Amino acid sequence: MLKSSQVSALHTFMLVAQYPSFSAAAKELHITTGAISQQLLQLESKIGFSLFERHSRGVKLTEAGETLRAVVQRSFQDIEESLHNLEQRENRKEIRLKLTPSLAFKWLLPKLEDFYHQYPEIQVQLFAEGALVDSERKDFDLAIDYGPFPYNRKNSELLMAESLLPVMSPSYMKAHPWLQDIKNNPSHWDEVNLLHDAMPWAKAPRDYEWLYWASEMGIEISTHKGHFFNRTDMAMSAAEANVGIAMARSMLLQSELETGKLISPFKPILANAGYFLITHNPNETTAIFTQWLKEQVKGDKAE
Repeated sequence: MLKSSQVSALHTFMLVAQYPSFSAAAKELHITTGAISQQLLQLESKIGFSLFERHSRGVKLTEAGETLRAVVQRSFQDIEESLHNLEQRENRKEIRLKLTPSLAFKWLLPKLEDFYHQYPEIQVQLFAEGALVDSERKDFDLAIDYGPFPYNRKNSELLMAESLLPVMSPSYMKAHPWLQDIKNNPSHWDEVNLLHDAMPWAKAPRDYEWLYWASEMGIEISTHKGHFFNRTDMAMSAAEANVGIAMARSMLLQSELETGKLISPFKPILANAGYFLITHNPNETTAIFTQWLKEQVKGDKAE
């Protein structure tokens, strides 16, 4: 590891390398020629090779000096850029939020205008990159992950519990009227297409949510059949398109149920799972956003 004196000497070397002589560099940098010579001699002694060719008309970089200058210059530029970015992010009061695309599109985005109105100085960057949230990497301030109870990840708290509800288009319901009385018509389930979120969380069986729902309802369904998607909102879109019955999550359904695009003859059942808020970078800004999220959840429950 470099010592602070060596870092200082490398910085001096990078600056001096821009000038034809130590005296010219000393004049521009407002330090003495002797101080420059001493730092560079100590640096050359430490690294074991010469950086400058000294002659009566001034100095010239050696081949090794040219190589080191390029490396040192890139390194200091990277440091300056990183410091600038960190300063800008702090000044912008930025939040990096990870969550699943389904939760982003169906629940959070319709509510974000309220946050921007209340806190216009805070910038929220959303990263909804995949069906599952990678909360092991620390490239975020907050994350909202979906998972089963109990949820064992550190620095997490339950944001909202979830419920499951099979949904379909009105025309699909009309074509399968027996769905109004499923316990008297269990054999009819073979007539419909089950639409699955095959990845509710890591390592979950791909028919887990339909299997759980059928078990809680006390009916037998061949849950391994149907069409499988890696996102809940895709299964819901397929249901809207009259493809089958999607096992959906209640928190993602508000708009579709209100507009009648999707309907259900059933009542939601608790999913034994929920959305967990993971805080990696606790500060005043993330605390504000966390409180706002909790207010949104409370508002949904009051409706």
